[in-house]
Amino acid sequence: MSVIPLVFTSGWASGINAYAVVLLLGVFGATGVSDEVPAALQRTDVLIVAGVLFLCEVVADKIPYVDSVWDTAHTVIRPVAGAVIAALLAGESGSLPELAAGAIGGSTALMSHLVKAGTRMAVNTSPEPFSNIVVSIAEDLGVAGVVTFAIFNPVAAAIIAAVLLVLGIVIVIFLASRIRRFLRRRAQRREEKRLAGAEGSWPPG
Repeated sequence: MSVIPLVFTSGWASGINAYAVVLLLGVFGATGVSDEVPAALQRTDVLIVAGVLFLCEVVADKIPYVDSVWDTAHTVIRPVAGAVIAALLAGESGSLPELAAGAIGGSTALMSHLVKAGTRMAVNTSPEPFSNIVVSIAEDLGVAGVVTFAIFNPVAAAIIAAVLLVLGIVIVIFLASRIRRFLRRRAQRREEKRLAGAEGSWPPG
């Protein structure tokens, strides 16, 4: 069977939490649950690094505004991770050229990352912090569930990932006004910090 469904699903999941994808696939491969996981993802050092970074993401992803800073820092990391994971999966199966797989995984990861980042900007306009925690837990469970399902039924998992991606895009469009409000607030805070720094640098009159 073509590896395209697994490539697409791993790309979608990488755009949300790339470290969780590496960790899950690596564990599934190392424990013999799946034979399709590349050896590179099963290495002990890779699993340790992925585990540590996953724990960092678990914490950062649940703190208002810190989650958006984390997302900004991962605008490049997640799509690259999605492309690399996809290329490794294609190389393991031999049913899809690695360059094509990388393009599918990377572009899908970029789209899902933008959906995640946009949704978090909208959530951060809420005055209470609990919505961030709820959304983050839902994302973590969604990634874990879909990636696990993809190991046993890649086509069905890819359909679920596609539906979630489209749904996420619709939600971000619906929340566009909140996202603009978040960006205005962030720009205002930066301007206030800049002005405060400029005033502090002036010698007393």
